[in-house]
Amino acid sequence: MDELTPVDWFMRPLKRYADFSGRAPRAEYWWFWLGYVLLSIVINILARISAIFGLLGLVYFALFIPMLAVGVRRLHDTNRSGWWLLAPAVPYAIGVALIFPALMRGGGAANPFLSFGPAMIFMLIGFVLAIAIFIFTLLPGTKGPNRFGPDPYDPNNLEEVFA
Repeated sequence: MDELTPVDWFMRPLKRYADFSGRAPRAEYWWFWLGYVLLSIVINILARISAIFGLLGLVYFALFIPMLAVGVRRLHDTNRSGWWLLAPAVPYAIGVALIFPALMRGGGAANPFLSFGPAMIFMLIGFVLAIAIFIFTLLPGTKGPNRFGPDPYDPNNLEEVFA
């Protein structure tokens, strides 16, 4: 596994496009994210200087599923369920649902906290959960096999992990 280049690490989630099972080491996850960011920058620049706006959305849409899958596998490597990725979405959705009625009422409220406060509290909870997931992705994976599969760094399981 030491001989893999950053491009190889970026390509692994694309080869396992919608595979939500197994484990992904930190290198696979973070090289994929770096490649995604660099690709996004290049496509954004191209979209500004030419008429390929549709390509931008197409690339984002095409990379969404492998990004989600590698995130789930990364959490599996730390012996956590992939459902953790959805944890920030719930408070964000509640916050957005609470903000719209406050926006419809306008800014005439005597105390703006009463109209936006509960929504902002849910947004803050979602932000804290997003930070927790970010920290989970930074942690090393569990040594040896866990409930989601063999250790990606175990030399005895390389054929199974890289199949």
